[in-house]
Amino acid sequence: MKQQFKQKQIAQICAALTLLNSPLFVFAQNSSNTVIVTGSRFEENLNEVPANVNVITREEIENSSSNTIPQVLSQIGGLRVSGLNSGSLNLDASVDMGGFGPTGNSTTAVLVDGIRINPIDSGNVDWSTIPIDSIERIEILQGGASVQYGNGAVGGVINIITNGGKKNFNQVSASYGTWGTSINNAIFRNTIDKTTLQLSANTSNTNGWRPNTAANAYSIDAKISQDLGSGDRAYVDVYYGYTNQQLASAVVGLVGSGNPLSVSPQNAGNNYSTNNLGFRQGLTKSLNENYVFEIDTSYNNKTSFYYTPQADYFATPDFGYAGGPMNNKLVGWQLALSPRLKANLGVIGTTIIGYDFSKANQGGSNGYSPLSQGIIRANQFDAINNTYGIYYGNLTSDSQSATQINNSFYLIQRIPLSKILEASGGFRRQVQQASTTNTSIYAANGTVNNSQQFAANAGDVALNANYLPGQRVYVKWNQSFRFPNIDEYWGFAYNPDGAYETVFNGILQPQTTQTYEMGGSWSVWKSKITSSIFKSMTQNEISYNPSTGYNYNSIYQTNRGGILFDISSNISPSLFVAAGGKYQKSYYANGPFAGNAIPIVPDTLLNARANYLITSNWSVGGVVNYVSNQHYDTGPNNYSATPTMPAYVIGDIFTSYKFKGIEGRLTVKNVGNAQYSTYGGVSSFSGRHFYYPSEPRSVFASLKYSFN
Repeated sequence: MKQQFKQKQIAQICAALTLLNSPLFVFAQNSSNTVIVTGSRFEENLNEVPANVNVITREEIENSSSNTIPQVLSQIGGLRVSGLNSGSLNLDASVDMGGFGPTGNSTTAVLVDGIRINPIDSGNVDWSTIPIDSIERIEILQGGASVQYGNGAVGGVINIITNGGKKNFNQVSASYGTWGTSINNAIFRNTIDKTTLQLSANTSNTNGWRPNTAANAYSIDAKISQDLGSGDRAYVDVYYGYTNQQLASAVVGLVGSGNPLSVSPQNAGNNYSTNNLGFRQGLTKSLNENYVFEIDTSYNNKTSFYYTPQADYFATPDFGYAGGPMNNKLVGWQLALSPRLKANLGVIGTTIIGYDFSKANQGGSNGYSPLSQGIIRANQFDAINNTYGIYYGNLTSDSQSATQINNSFYLIQRIPLSKILEASGGFRRQVQQASTTNTSIYAANGTVNNSQQFAANAGDVALNANYLPGQRVYVKWNQSFRFPNIDEYWGFAYNPDGAYETVFNGILQPQTTQTYEMGGSWSVWKSKITSSIFKSMTQNEISYNPSTGYNYNSIYQTNRGGILFDISSNISPSLFVAAGGKYQKSYYANGPFAGNAIPIVPDTLLNARANYLITSNWSVGGVVNYVSNQHYDTGPNNYSATPTMPAYVIGDIFTSYKFKGIEGRLTVKNVGNAQYSTYGGVSSFSGRHFYYPSEPRSVFASLKYSFN
């Protein structure tokens, strides 16, 4: 139940205490023959999708400086990626595609082979359960897509495709780098007749560049795919992942101040671990030449455990409470079923009818040591980094649980209007029944209902014009929605006795976002250009106020708007260059904070990457990312006079040598040794700023061997 605690409260507690080997690959991903599945959940031509879609190919991933999926999304996809402890393994990385800031990971739908893997709480996607070598491609759809995918697809969709294909592919790789970081991957895929067997695994370990930032992760994935003939196919995918990471405290002060290697004594021993297992399965069956039926099911079971040795700690230079450990355990599962039918109706166009069902449950329990009170002298603790803390009173335990049941129907229709113009539209209605239980918890605003049913509607209307081969434009209106995560039913605040305890906010309403968008893609000379402009308006936005500890539905509207672009070019047979970015404004549209920017949302994201083939064996490459300044996470307060987190530039370079099935690679990450942070806030206890520093320069040596 307390994933919000781990992300928001850990942030405050801890604060107290391209890259391609061959440039020809770029046109393979964006050609007029590229087939994707993210636009409608069925296979379709990329140019027929009225949306901004980018495809990251297997070749791009292999020939980049990325060691993890979040790095791929940031460096090649150009997305906003952040985290509290942004280390080499990126275990707590979150992605914000729509400018939603602190809730960005809850407004970005992340899929594996079209099946949602977002957790049911505010936690981050467990990236470690997807071995990077198992990825065939990543499809990134910018903009709302709740008609296709329902809850949470407000800012965009990331669809990680691991289906691979029949081609045999067997490869092992090992990387070793700074701070004792090792990343090892293996994939074995072989086809026997019409059956493809794929096994992939990963082990990752790091000592961490700051004290108390060591981490390790292990994962394995086994998939069986069966070609049933005539385009029909089925697969079963089973996975397991384990992660364990220490959690370092934030640095108190503005970004760039203080010693980033300083960690509060009370922080030593903080630890967070997860066990994540489940399965995914899918079937595609052609009923006849005009009708295709698909169904997929998934099940996930996740257990996470958070331990902090000094949860009860409140101190000033003269007085304080010395507390004991807290144990926080979350156990949850979710089951989903999604059948759908696509009908080709000739001149009428195509129709897709689908139904999504899911049921999820999560229970959380917390154990606290009894509080001990005493006088603390100023010289007995770090008065710079630990001038505040949390007082849990005499609370020794509490527990919560919640269940969500979702039923959703949707319809998508495409109608050809001429040889170049096509109209499309869709509608979805999702109904969610939620119920909760809790102990040792009081309500924020008196008695609130612990069982509630809400419904939300999604819709879109678009025109798409393929006026020349490889040239298209589109206009689109879209409405998408997000229901609250399970942990957003609760917050943390002072109870009437003055102790800091769990508070039940009630079951919040879903938020809705309407977006107007116009864009297209064009082939010019040797370049491929994709661009779009957008404007969105959000009502009932689900927010967390760090100054009060409450989650709530905002009664005021928030607006977002901007422009996206990506351009890639084969300048010569040996040189490939690409650039992309986003300029956006995310702000409170009305109310007492009208005009204030949404925190943790930079206005500008820029990305540039290049790859040069020196010889048939040698290549060099690099990537540069720019992130503009952003406001600290302060909630919807008037912070116009407060400082902002500074902009930063991060660059990676690499060189690789290939000989037959062997490749050696040397990578320097953050080559300029930039000092930066992707997350910072203001403590509700002291009013002081804090931030989580990101990794400085690191060096990795990799060796990869492919055998078939």
